[in-house]
Amino acid sequence: MVTLLTFYIMQVIPLSEGSFTIDGSKQFIPFDTDADNLKERNRGSLLVEIQSFVVRTSKDLLLLDTGLGFHDQHGVLQIHQLMHAAGIDPLEITKVLLTHLHKDHAGGAGILNNATGKFQPSFPNATYYIHEKELSFALNKGLPSFIPDELEFLENNDQVVLLGDQGTIDGYIEYQISSGHSPFHQVFWIRDGDETIFFGGDEAPQLHQMKNRFVAKYDHDGKRAMELRQKWWEQGKQEGWTFLFYHDLKSPSYTASQANEMAS
Repeated sequence: MVTLLTFYIMQVIPLSEGSFTIDGSKQFIPFDTDADNLKERNRGSLLVEIQSFVVRTSKDLLLLDTGLGFHDQHGVLQIHQLMHAAGIDPLEITKVLLTHLHKDHAGGAGILNNATGKFQPSFPNATYYIHEKELSFALNKGLPSFIPDELEFLENNDQVVLLGDQGTIDGYIEYQISSGHSPFHQVFWIRDGDETIFFGGDEAPQLHQMKNRFVAKYDHDGKRAMELRQKWWEQGKQEGWTFLFYHDLKSPSYTASQANEMAS
């Protein structure tokens, strides 16, 4: 079942691909939270949810990161299946906002064209937004965190806009380089009317990391990521943001009103 989270103007649709464990091998292994035992997985395995978000604004149908890129035996992308289940045609997506290009966040950005043997945009009517240095970094860095063969279509593509360190898209989507989880990671604020939705990708992946001073060993700069989370959490509570969490098993979204209620 797909959950629709409706605010005053904007609507958020989480697209959950399920729960997975990941260890030093960077392989995402499906995990059944009702039947599987985390202790039986490799030492140091993390349990995460993978969930992109569709956000319907007064101007656009946005997609925030694109999932793992898994597909069924017929080659249909899982993220496309999830959209159809929510009543969304992938052709309707107008903008794809990518925080970074790790394979669990950008795997569904492209789809293989069997006729050409090359990847092409999974969302042909959308404009993709990526930090200007992230693409070259991903292609040069390569496996296991990035899959260059699946990302090359983003180069010299008219559908792709390469962003600088900070700015605004169409007057209402603010972006800023964050550089905590990875060197060229970026985060987004979507401001429509009086509402603000914050999407922090892997800088703000789970609710508990926002509320605790947590330094992750897997981050490029764990201290910076922790400090940014604390800053955003406090600012978000003051300004009434809604946070979207890409890797949270229980809380795909969290509003500032909830945070303030807990504090009172």
